[in-house]
Amino acid sequence: MAGFQTPITIAQAIEHIRKNEYLLPAFQRDFVWSAEQIEKLFDSLMKGFPISSMLFWKVKGETKTDFRFYKFLTNYIQYHKICNEAISTDHLNDFHAILDGQQRLTSLYIGLCGSYAYKGYMKRWDYSERNFPTKHLYLNLSRKYSEEESDKEYIFEFIDKSISKESDLYKDNDGNLWFRAGKILALHQDYNYGIDEFSDDNNIDKESKRMLRHLDNVIHNQLNINYYEEDDQKPDKAVNIFVRINSGGTALTFSNILMSIAVANCKKIDARTEIKNLVDCIRSKGFNISQDFVLKAFLYLYHKDVRSMITSFNFGFIELIENNWGKIRDSIISLFDLIRSFGLNDYTMTSYNASLPILYYLHHKNIYDNFHQKIKNREECLVIRKWLFSILLRRAFGASADSVLMQSRKAFTSDIEQYYIFEDIISFPAKKINSEIKKFSDVGDDYIEDLLKSQKDQRYTFSILAMLYPNLDYRNNNFHQDHLHPAASFENLSQEDKDKYGWNVYNSILNLQMLDANENESKNAKSLVDWIKEQTNTNNKEKFFENHIIPDVDLELDNFSEFIEERKKILIEKLRALIN
Repeated sequence: MAGFQTPITIAQAIEHIRKNEYLLPAFQRDFVWSAEQIEKLFDSLMKGFPISSMLFWKVKGETKTDFRFYKFLTNYIQYHKICNEAISTDHLNDFHAILDGQQRLTSLYIGLCGSYAYKGYMKRWDYSERNFPTKHLYLNLSRKYSEEESDKEYIFEFIDKSISKESDLYKDNDGNLWFRAGKILALHQDYNYGIDEFSDDNNIDKESKRMLRHLDNVIHNQLNINYYEEDDQKPDKAVNIFVRINSGGTALTFSNILMSIAVANCKKIDARTEIKNLVDCIRSKGFNISQDFVLKAFLYLYHKDVRSMITSFNFGFIELIENNWGKIRDSIISLFDLIRSFGLNDYTMTSYNASLPILYYLHHKNIYDNFHQKIKNREECLVIRKWLFSILLRRAFGASADSVLMQSRKAFTSDIEQYYIFEDIISFPAKKINSEIKKFSDVGDDYIEDLLKSQKDQRYTFSILAMLYPNLDYRNNNFHQDHLHPAASFENLSQEDKDKYGWNVYNSILNLQMLDANENESKNAKSLVDWIKEQTNTNNKEKFFENHIIPDVDLELDNFSEFIEERKKILIEKLRALIN
């Protein structure tokens, strides 16, 4: 019957975990507690502090197969082993799913039965025992913290196994005696060899023995695990309980809740692992996306409403996503390969939502496989590239991104529940998308002048220069943002020009170009006049000026004022045509 149950001991809870009688539902988050938090939890227990009640869901009958469940984490390794192992529940007896209390129970389990590893100072992030040494929880039997040292009293510490040798007792260089916390389970269970015998064999003094008995009492006798049990077998109720108890805190975002529900409703794939692997794959390409983007992609590709709402992620919608998961995953990977070939990265890709129309097109036209590498797609890549840069500069997917996404999708379908894409769409419908976005209108010169104020290496500067210099090879980041009049020459400007323009103009688009990396290295800090003399002759000077967007005026630094004003006119005209 639902309600608060008779409290149990920590040892009983540990035994339930060992027997897979306590499991974690798929919509739980990964374990996130630090070693210090675990140590503090054990100190709190030793001081008699309550550790708050927990919420368990009694899972029985056919409900056991409605969700994916996971075992508790035993051996935690920062970054490398933070996910729990899935378990088949088909042949399990009834069990409890932990809705609230995962972090505390996992901490107790790791402290008493497992290990904790985190990256050592100045070590590498690739996994090895040297970089991530395995540590076990020990209790200092020789001393406690003083009030001046810490707000903790009992000294629990995760100690590197290369130091402790994983022994039950370990003495440090200061003569302190450390006891491996998990040993208390065996000492209590072995009637022939308990705390008395262990203490006698190891010459443990009375004070240290008293501390051992206190630890034994905390683990085996005190009823520290208080929990409320919910036994309703409706899966949706369990999800709603989880959402309700977690939505009040700041640690769980709305996207976490959506992710929880999406994972909970998956039956065919391990959605948590699959989405995490996809996010990691895209991050390895230089784009720091999150699960939010993947969830939004699900909605944009297959749901009539792109807003992130709990009710959207029902069983029917998730089944649709599962059936198309491989295609969705590969489409997203292909999308970011394409965006990367444009020279964009996480810093310069100022709106990931702006990429969703491209994803929709690649996905539903079934042309995502190595799209950016195929010669036949070269012209279409240029169209998509130009559209993406212009949409980023317009900042169309801003505060009202959901409404803009809904509008943009109308370029592909008028009813996504009937069909995904119009039959007559044979190429990326850039103009159609723009016409569907209601707030889309021609950009005026005032807006363009603001764009021209963008400074070297700012987020929007790359998009502006990439539009102005489309013929460079951006696939391998083989380009540089370069000052036409070298940065080092700013101090040589006349005082009049310094006062009139200042560094913010000198360092802006008005004095910037995009150059091939090799070309820029040869240019170095040469004056604009000298560099042009080296690069041009009478026959190619006009073409060179056109390609590099250089006004045909006196290019000496003394004529900086005219150079800036004339180049501004050219840039405004070019950007007006490109963006509009």
